Amino acid sequence: MLTYDVQVWSIRKRANRAKPYQLRWRVGYKPHSKSYTLKAQADGRRAELLSALRQREQFDVETGLPASELTERNSPTWFVHACAYAAMKWPDASAKHRAGIADALATITPKLVTDERGAPDKRVLRRALYSWAFTFRGDGDALKPRNEVEEPPAEITAALRWIARKSVKVTDLDTPSVLRTALEALTLKLDGKRAAENTIHRKETVFSNALRYAVERGVLGSLPLGKVDWKAPETDDEIDFRFVPGPRLAKRLITAAGEQGERGKHLRAFFGCLYYAAMRPAEITYLRKSACKLPEEGWGELVLSGSTPRVGSSWTDSGESFDTRGLKRRARKATRTVPIPPVLVRMLREHIETYGTADDGRLFRAHRGGHILSKEYGEVWQATRLVVLSEEEAQTPLAEKPYSARAAGVSLWLESGVPPAEVARRAGHSIAVLFRFYAKVIQRNQQRSNEQIERSLEAAEDE
Repeated sequence: MLTYDVQVWSIRKRANRAKPYQLRWRVGYKPHSKSYTLKAQADGRRAELLSALRQREQFDVETGLPASELTERNSPTWFVHACAYAAMKWPDASAKHRAGIADALATITPKLVTDERGAPDKRVLRRALYSWAFTFRGDGDALKPRNEVEEPPAEITAALRWIARKSVKVTDLDTPSVLRTALEALTLKLDGKRAAENTIHRKETVFSNALRYAVERGVLGSLPLGKVDWKAPETDDEIDFRFVPGPRLAKRLITAAGEQGERGKHLRAFFGCLYYAAMRPAEITYLRKSACKLPEEGWGELVLSGSTPRVGSSWTDSGESFDTRGLKRRARKATRTVPIPPVLVRMLREHIETYGTADDGRLFRAHRGGHILSKEYGEVWQATRLVVLSEEEAQTPLAEKPYSARAAGVSLWLESGVPPAEVARRAGHSIAVLFRFYAKVIQRNQQRSNEQIERSLEAAEDE
């Protein structure tokens, strides 16, 4: 129990004692005392208690300690807190987000230690944290770290024991120097080189949320990030449209992809979905025949309801390497309807006629019926670039990755005059994300709109 009812008495000296100088104080109904060898020690401790009183701190009746000291004494280590935070986020997080949390925490945790004596190899420690301590398995109704459910290798066990001993307390992060150590760790890769700006931002978000969870649990009194002069580096999310293929080039790339052997023929419609429907690869691998409206003539429609990003079996509930989930940043059962032009309707009809579907209705699958890997369609795309682009163009980032076809599709819609809100809806973006990534295209459209308005105003003045 905490109380403001505190009285601190003067130091008294007791003769013939090993520690003759006794400090006495009362918290509520309970007296407390502590003896010291030197009077200066007793004076120093008395000054600390009086300072806590002046700062209007409450004291704990049982221990006699100021609330701040009690919090520090009861503080878990950063390693224990990081495990608790990862476990709290695990049930509702997507597999990809689970891996991202573990990645950020495994970057920070090795730096938040009291000292590095006896430290394991840094790669072993990272694997111990990323793949074992921050990865969870169901054990009946409980969720436990992987290292408590499975038997880890001896080097992993040793690394986890070391970090458990050496980890600083969470309350130490109230100290600016300790906090800066964690923030600076976010900026570096395992080899010591600087991480990409987007990576730093992503990891800083995880760290900030972990600190907020410490405030929520009462381990920290307030969020300490404002105590240091540090911010993540600026990022430029805007797409460089010098390297986004235009309509003619996009068409040539898709046609040429279909000429890259049997794999290319099978993936031609896959690349068509990237461009003409601006779908994400994980949405295409999930696409079922039942979601396709493909009339013999005219425009068709796709009703998108899920995606299957590949993240590794450690992070999914099913134990499979692909995570079957809802649409990105949408409610789990939400759908997104995308009208598709006749050219893509014909591609999909031909694809279904030639290759049929998987047992579960999927249009695109690997040779043995599994999910298509990014490596597979990435290799076809790279081979296509070498065929279509000049030698000089192939050395640039022009159409560098298959995902550039999606950016090209979204750009085409905007250039064609489709309202940004409708473009965002079809592409599965928020309006904010659309304006951040496609600012230049939208600004060009706004200029054309301004010119149309101006012509209408001039016509009205001439009447």
